[in-house]
Formats: sequence, structure tokens, C-alpha cells
Amino acid sequence: MLKKMGEAVARVARKVNETVESGSDTLELHLEGNFLHRLPNEVSTLQHLKAIDLSRNKFRDFPEQLTTLPVLETISLEENEIVDVPVEKLAAMPALRCVNLRFNPLSAEVRVIAPPLIKFDLLMSPEGARAPPP
Repeated sequence: MLKKMGEAVARVARKVNETVESGSDTLELHLEGNFLHRLPNEVSTLQHLKAIDLSRNKFRDFPEQLTTLPVLETISLEENEIVDVPVEKLAAMPALRCVNLRFNPLSAEVRVIAPPLIKFDLLMSPEGARAPPP
């Protein structure tokens, strides 16, 4: 398990570094299914990033580096372990169109506070829903 996680982290670091080095050529970053629980700080330098897929990882906390990306339109965090979400920071993101948080154990507070504050699509599973089998 530790070896798999180390390999996944190395893949992610390479992918992020390649994306940073390529400048604005890459507008999407696909890091789904890599056992990630946090993002490297370099992600905040991806100022031209429009979409990021972090589905099927191990995030417990919403990766707040994403809230600093000015043109980010789509965030997918489906099938993680996120309870709390920085709703106010997401609501302030000018380009954000969709945040997918399906199959996360979101708190009741997020479920109540988020809908009136946001202007984008917030995808959530019904409370208590379980992720589909792999």
C-alpha cells in the first residue's frame, strides 16, 4: 500500500510539474484515482487551469489552493472523504461553473449554507448515499 501511494505521489508530482512547465498549454489536470489526500503547493501556480479532476482520491479537506485559481471553471472531487467545504471562497470565484462533490460525507451545515450562496452547479449526493462499487 505504501509503495502504491509513493508511486501515485510521484506520478502526480510529474504531472503537476509538466503542467507548470508547459505554461498555459494545458487547461485541464486529471489526477483521479491516485490515493491523494492533499495537493502540492505548485498547483496554485496553474493560473490558466480551467478544469481539475480529483475524483476517487482520499481528500478529507477541500484543497483550498484551488480557490486561488482565477479561471478555474470545473472542480471534480467525487468519491473522496470531504466533510467541510469553503463555501464563501468558492462563491467568490468568478469563473467557477461546477463543483462535483458527489459521494462525499458532506456536513449538514454545508448542505444548508451552500445552495443560497453559490451561483454555480454544486453536485451533491443525497445525504447518506454510498459511492458505487468500483
